[in-house]
Amino acid sequence: MSTWDLQQRLNDLHNHIRQGKVIEAMNEFHDQDTQMQENANPPTKGLAANIAREQQFMNGVKEWKGFNVLASAAGDNVTFYECTIDFIATNGQPVHMEQVVVTKWKNGKIVHERYYYDTGAKVTPLMHATERGLST
Repeated sequence: MSTWDLQQRLNDLHNHIRQGKVIEAMNEFHDQDTQMQENANPPTKGLAANIAREQQFMNGVKEWKGFNVLASAAGDNVTFYECTIDFIATNGQPVHMEQVVVTKWKNGKIVHERYYYDTGAKVTPLMHATERGLST
């Protein structure tokens, strides 16, 4: 896949997330054997396990407020982006997150995604329950 095509796939992924279509994005962009990893924690393996984890997170979201990409790059089947995420949790508390995501691709699908974020930042109980707020 060319760097241009990879950047286009990344942009399409971001558009899904902006609309709050997280589960749909996972089905569209992730490989069946995908792995998703939070900081230095062991990765969650397999699409079904990762969808279940993301669904648990999305069940705690009352209102999706925003997803903003601050920087991104693509090359050699790897992409990265820095983003902010804002939503209202089901308990009514506003949540703001900042993270960097490094993604490895194969045949146009995500095979590994790693999220880097500050674990010392103030987080809500909802985020503690799901390790962090969101994965794309």
